[in-house]
Amino acid sequence: MEPTATKITVVRWARHELIEYIVIAAYLYICFSALILYKATILRAHGIEYEALGLALIKALVLGKFIVIANTLRLGELSGVDRPILKILSKTLCFGLLLVMLSVGEEVIVGLIHGHTTRESLGEIADGYLPQAFAVGLLMMLILIPYIAFREISARLGEGNLVKLLIARATAAHDAQA
Repeated sequence: MEPTATKITVVRWARHELIEYIVIAAYLYICFSALILYKATILRAHGIEYEALGLALIKALVLGKFIVIANTLRLGELSGVDRPILKILSKTLCFGLLLVMLSVGEEVIVGLIHGHTTRESLGEIADGYLPQAFAVGLLMMLILIPYIAFREISARLGEGNLVKLLIARATAAHDAQA
């Protein structure tokens, strides 16, 4: 292979990775922002001001990069499984657990920076309320399902075909059936 061909391949791969990263980070930002706005409205009803949309952006950018890496490493892929639903559920569980672990790690690191012990930091996750921590983990996995399902269905249909299908106008034959 010539150096020029290798360079083009690397550039194409880098472009693909960047686009994938931008898409997942944007998707996560929209989801996290919606959750933060929801939380803010509930807290505001109790007289507590809360808005952290900047936090949603930072979290989306960081977690988006880890999702791209997890995709590259094929995290959660089951060998020999040909059913898309099983692939989607397996990846969702693995990615969700990864994101929860990363979020816990983030809380511990931020706590250490602010002079808290690891134990104190862990106690502050979800305000020390285990059902809330579980709910956050569940929401993370629910947010991942559409993204992972889109990727799996797209891979099955062939690269770019699902996007074309979703943005194309209906054909005359389809209009006649409707």
